[in-house]
Amino acid sequence: QVQLVESGGGLVQARGSLRLSCAASGGTFSGYVMGWFRQAPGKEREFVAAISWRGSSTYYADSVKGRFAISRTNAKNTVYLQMNSLKPEDMAVYYCAAKDALVAVTTRSYDYWGQGTQVTVSS
Repeated sequence: QVQLVESGGGLVQARGSLRLSCAASGGTFSGYVMGWFRQAPGKEREFVAAISWRGSSTYYADSVKGRFAISRTNAKNTVYLQMNSLKPEDMAVYYCAAKDALVAVTTRSYDYWGQGTQVTVSS
């Protein structure tokens, strides 16, 4: 059974940094796109960032460009989200996701999802 497990969430002050990790297991992930989404209370789940298998292509929501960076270590089936210059509006549950096609990577069209990790930003 495919499983994605996020970690690294927690409480951080505004302008601070946090690094999220997502470990995938239970399947073969060669060629998979990995992405990060987030959902705040009362809001729809929104796209944050995505990365192609080789890492040559990355995608970011406008709201996080220049502040967040996505990366991956394929040998460990792990994807990361480095979050810098955090703002209160970044507070949400962050989910990692995986899909096997490099299409519609900014939409909620992924095949597998993690359970999420809470990121709280205090001012």
